[in-house]
Amino acid sequence: MNQDLTLDGLAVPLRVLRLLAVDFGHLPAPHIELSTVFPDRLGLRFHDDLAGFETWRHALGITPDDVTYREQSGDTCVLKASVDYAGAALDLTGFGDLPAPAPVKAAA
Repeated sequence: MNQDLTLDGLAVPLRVLRLLAVDFGHLPAPHIELSTVFPDRLGLRFHDDLAGFETWRHALGITPDDVTYREQSGDTCVLKASVDYAGAALDLTGFGDLPAPAPVKAAA
């Protein structure tokens, strides 16, 4: 944590958040992340809402090829993408449940 950082030091991601609220206020509300550790970043997270992630991905002009996919804990998929937006690094993250594995049929 940067002990010398003031609220003015978070002006860039806060300005981006304001722009997003004006331009995309009709989109699903994400979990917002601001950090004094990374004062030039703004995080938008969607927990159990991959549709919300996709809506924002499309609105921000992020192509599907720019999204990374991984799995965690064996039951959660994680989609991530980043874009520079109005001077801030905007990190978009979506979490969703992995489908349950199909039951294995016994050999006859």
